[in-house]
Amino acid sequence: MIYIIMGVSGCGKSSLGAFLSEKLGWPLHEGDRFHPEENVAKMARGEPLTDQDRFPWLLRLHDVIERERCSSSDALVTCSALKRLYRLILLHGPKALPSSTSSPPLPHSHVGVFFLFLHGDYEVIHRRMMNRRGHFMKADLLHSQFEVLEHPVEDQKENVVCLDVSRSIPDMAVEVEKHLISLKSPKKNHQNGSQCH
Repeated sequence: MIYIIMGVSGCGKSSLGAFLSEKLGWPLHEGDRFHPEENVAKMARGEPLTDQDRFPWLLRLHDVIERERCSSSDALVTCSALKRLYRLILLHGPKALPSSTSSPPLPHSHVGVFFLFLHGDYEVIHRRMMNRRGHFMKADLLHSQFEVLEHPVEDQKENVVCLDVSRSIPDMAVEVEKHLISLKSPKKNHQNGSQCH
């Protein structure tokens, strides 16, 4: 099982990932650590990343996800994954890049890979970003992330669990554990997730 913890900067991806990693005993791969140095420098200057900036980073994370999947390991990965295209690249790698020709269309999900979508109000997340220290991502860039964000939805057949960031980290972790338990039930079809409101 792979959980990709997604959402805009400051929503709590790293905090939830660290909590789940300790609780479940799963390795945590922090997406920020896979950014090329050029991306880190750009964000530190307060400049939004372009798709071309993000593609090499997403491909690195795809390799991590594939390595864990192929070894049948459980793992957690944090990544903003703001656009549907970015999520496809995480799942399918180079085949999902705009320059690639893939037919038929790539599926929006992989068996055993789920997105944990941390969503919440701009004001709440912005306040959190203003209070944190020592991170290269500037609070001023949050608005651009909300503009880019494409919510994962059920009709796109994305495997997603929606978590409201107004809840505590332990509360969100309980929801994740409930999801894990539900996946063991043979009576339910969990290929599709739920829509976030």
